[in-house]
Amino acid sequence: MDLPMGPDASYTMFQIDGADAAAGYKMTPQEAGIPPHWNLYIAVADVDAAAARAGELGGTVIAKPFDVMDAGRMAVIQDPTGAVFCAWQAKNSPGIGITGESGTLCWADLNTPDAATAKQFYEGLFGWGIVTGENDTSGYLHIKNGEEFIGGIPAPEQTNPNAPPHWMPYILVGDVDATTAKAQQLGGAVFLPPMSLENVGRFAVLADPQGAAFSIFKGV
Repeated sequence: MDLPMGPDASYTMFQIDGADAAAGYKMTPQEAGIPPHWNLYIAVADVDAAAARAGELGGTVIAKPFDVMDAGRMAVIQDPTGAVFCAWQAKNSPGIGITGESGTLCWADLNTPDAATAKQFYEGLFGWGIVTGENDTSGYLHIKNGEEFIGGIPAPEQTNPNAPPHWMPYILVGDVDATTAKAQQLGGAVFLPPMSLENVGRFAVLADPQGAAFSIFKGV
C-alpha cells in the first residue's frame, strides 16, 4: 500500500495478511551519501520527552520530533556509541500490526564497540534491562523490555569490526537455508551464511540488491 510523501514520492507499507509488517521509501536528496538501510522504530509514550532525555543521556537528536501527518510523531536519534534509531509516538498508526509469523520482525541486535555506554543510555531512556544470559559465557547481552526479551548486544568479537555501530533487525522465517538461497536468486547478498546456535536456532545475515542488511532467524 502506497501513501503519498510529496511530489513523485511515496511511503510503501509492507503487509502480511492485511497487517502492517514494515515499510520502505525512496531516500531523499537530503539523505545523499547514506547507504540503503533498515531503520528500527521504538515505541514511546511521548517522543518529545524521549528526545530530550536522549540528549541528557549523551545521545544526539538528528531529527527533532515532528508529526507524520495523522499517523504519529517521531524523532531520529543517535545513541552515544553512534547507532541510529527512530522513536515513534503512535497516533492513528501504531506501527507493526503482526508478529510471530514468517516475514515479521522478531529481534534486533545492537552492534556497538561500547556495550557499557550503550547499556547506560538505553536503560536510562527506555527502562530496558540489559543483562547477561543465564549460563551464557559468550559475552552476548540480552535486552529485556519488561518481562519480554526483545534483542541483544553482541560481544565485540561477534561483530564485524569494520562496520559502524548499528541496529540489525531479525526477520522470522520458516527455513533459513531456503530463504538464503531465495535471496541470492533474487539478487541479494549473503554476508553470513546460515549457521546454528545451540539451543537457540539458526540464522543468516543477508542484504537486499541495494545493500540494505538484515538477518533472518528460525528458533529451535
